[in-house]
Amino acid sequence: MAVSSSFTNYYLLQIKEQTHDKNIYISDEIGTRLDVFLAGQEDNPSRASIQKMITDGAITVNNEVKRANYKLKANDQITMVFEPPTEIEVKPENIPLDILYEDNDIIVINKARGMVVHPAAGVYSGTLVNALLYHCHDELSGINGKIRPGIVHRLDKDTSGVMVVAKNDFAHNDLALQIGSKTAIKEYVALVHGNITEEKGIINGNIGRHPIDRKKMAVVTNGGKPATTVFHVLERYKNCTFVQCRLLTGRTHQIRVHMAYIGHPLIGDPKYCNSKNKFNIEGQALHSLNLKIIHPRTKEEMTFTAPIPEDMENLLKYFRQTI
Repeated sequence: MAVSSSFTNYYLLQIKEQTHDKNIYISDEIGTRLDVFLAGQEDNPSRASIQKMITDGAITVNNEVKRANYKLKANDQITMVFEPPTEIEVKPENIPLDILYEDNDIIVINKARGMVVHPAAGVYSGTLVNALLYHCHDELSGINGKIRPGIVHRLDKDTSGVMVVAKNDFAHNDLALQIGSKTAIKEYVALVHGNITEEKGIINGNIGRHPIDRKKMAVVTNGGKPATTVFHVLERYKNCTFVQCRLLTGRTHQIRVHMAYIGHPLIGDPKYCNSKNKFNIEGQALHSLNLKIIHPRTKEEMTFTAPIPEDMENLLKYFRQTI
């Protein structure tokens, strides 16, 4: 099993500027289709949606409208202009929170599996943000707007565990810098299929949109963003392994994609595991265990730990009995 691979690919399109309604890229590539490149960039819409934007004139190259099959040249400037998002009213909701720590600057939450972090299309209630608005009232950072107040980083819906939320812009800027520079340390535990023979390893692989299924991420050889996951084995069972993972980068679905890439997808993962979920867990068996930060105001080093949730603990008990 190859757990460490080297990728010499660099960003073929780099974000030069990003606002709420516009993305601007500078091409570093020659000869690749305009729509293919844009569809391959993280958080961009599907290729079909991009082709429609090109047809509608919402995407330009060097301030000129081009066809979807336009072949990029070095230093082309590509501009994507998005329609203004529909205004969503986010209401406070009395949803119980598992609070690990709180002061005037930050609140640290043990997010439950199944809870969406912030409202999005089709999900307007029951989110962590709805709960935070009720608990904190107006004491949340406004940097990320009305939809994501206080949100500095995210966890997938079916990933449980520790998250830090900013209660003011001062704390938000400081925490965002820590997370962006990787001085904040995030550690996860996961149950994966199969036996990992190595005691520890490093997984390197650029992560970008899956070339066929645009709703998934994948390790890609062209484009994508560099991603590194460090893991070590905690326990081995008959047909699965309990691992701890540390992220050296923060890409969408990073642990899920990387573990599937080395042949050990997460148990219960509906997106990256081809095996039917026969275990009593809803979603991937992934938990954000530890978060180490420097407090934005006091500069004290702080480590927060979220206990492993009951569904994962029950799985661990079951597997330990089958050794």
